Amino acid sequence: MAGPLIQITPVGPAPQRRSVLSRRIRLLVAATMTYNVIEAIVAITAGTIASSTALIGFGLDSVIEVSSAAAVAWQFAGKDPERREKTALRIIAVSFFALAAYVTIESVRALISGAQAEHSSVGLVLAALSLAIMPGLSYAQRRAGRELGSRSAVADSKQTLLCTYLSAVLLVGLAVNSLFGWSWADPIAALVIAAVAVKEGREAWRGDACCAVPLTGTAAQPAAAPHGEGDACGCGPGCSCCSGEEP
Repeated sequence: MAGPLIQITPVGPAPQRRSVLSRRIRLLVAATMTYNVIEAIVAITAGTIASSTALIGFGLDSVIEVSSAAAVAWQFAGKDPERREKTALRIIAVSFFALAAYVTIESVRALISGAQAEHSSVGLVLAALSLAIMPGLSYAQRRAGRELGSRSAVADSKQTLLCTYLSAVLLVGLAVNSLFGWSWADPIAALVIAAVAVKEGREAWRGDACCAVPLTGTAAQPAAAPHGEGDACGCGPGCSCCSGEEP
């Protein structure tokens, strides 16, 4: 005698909702890329004029964020985003390590030589503007990414959130240098940026193993993580790219 049929509830959002979320992520990624391109140009230009290692490092970080957002856009444009994710994460990681190396060398050189960064009104305005804009973009993309079960979208949202922290560090460093003439504040702020870049580079490098999204019959549909073994992104305990509650 056959047993009762068990109705299997589909995992994750419905196809129509997935389409909405994917479109939303693409729009957020496009907005992030546009802002970061402008931010990079302004920061690197202003940093060169003011001889500010912190501003130049901030601008280079924006370039890396553009590449990170471009990688997500590239993934979502294809039929099988997961196949390209590992390579994209490794490229982003190496970029972060290169940024950290450059900023560290330039900061140490500035501290040893006593080179002084000049006041930069443009840099102060840019840091304050980024501090106001980036949290909203990061929150919106992280929320959509978590609902969709996309580790790349969530990881990219953390790159955007990183810009918020770096904006605060940059703003403090530039302000202290401008108000009190403490020339060491600029390279110290740059070293903080370098340290954060190393941390993010390490997380991006191991991200393919840390946050593997378990898949069901299709490449786009994430499966539910086993009870007690992860969240909707498939992230296990201690995984940083999807961890943390939404603010």
